Amino acid sequence: MAAADCLVANDWICGAYLRSRSQELTDATLQHIGITAVSVLLGLAVAFPLALLVRARPRLAGPVLGLTTLLYTIPSLAMFSLLLPFLGLSTALVVTGLVLYSLTILVRGVLAGLAAVPAETREAARGMGYGAGRLLWEVELPLALPALMAGIRMATVSTIALTTVGSIVGRGGLGNLIEDALPTFFKAQVLAASVLCVLLAVAADLLLLGLQRLLTPWTRPRARPAAGGRG
Repeated sequence: MAAADCLVANDWICGAYLRSRSQELTDATLQHIGITAVSVLLGLAVAFPLALLVRARPRLAGPVLGLTTLLYTIPSLAMFSLLLPFLGLSTALVVTGLVLYSLTILVRGVLAGLAAVPAETREAARGMGYGAGRLLWEVELPLALPALMAGIRMATVSTIALTTVGSIVGRGGLGNLIEDALPTFFKAQVLAASVLCVLLAVAADLLLLGLQRLLTPWTRPRARPAAGGRG
């Protein structure tokens, strides 16, 4: 009985809430992860060819980067309102908005990574007979991974935060719980959903950082051999 008193008292920290709503929290968290993952992957699928286009035609850099920046500045309510007639009240509406928001980070991340590849490395690869496609996939992309992964990490953390806005159409993952709790200011639900959002962002960033280190072993600092000897 005493454990349930925190629900009656509307405490911020309430074990009874976590126990009684564990399935609801799990479902919201899984929805949040799913929407974030799909949005970032689709954003990368759009950003990569855009970045290659900008690199091939530098005169398009201004329009493309300007457009992605403009999209990022559109308020989320306005963005969803513009997309609503085409996509309806659906998960696709939220994902499309998040993809558009991610482009400004991802396009710049891809461009920064490719620009960091030394020119002499490209020339050496061409001298060895590498064509444009092989040069990109086997030489440039591996060397561009640190900057590219940094952009993906930023886009992922940003998308986790923005996914909560999808609650306005009922597809906001943990944002749904926050919105449902606000009219009555259900403290335990607001706190639990907010903390889970933060934990998701931290976990995703650490996982991507680990993936980056796994894919780029040459960037790890090498251990120096112990100095001295027998004497």
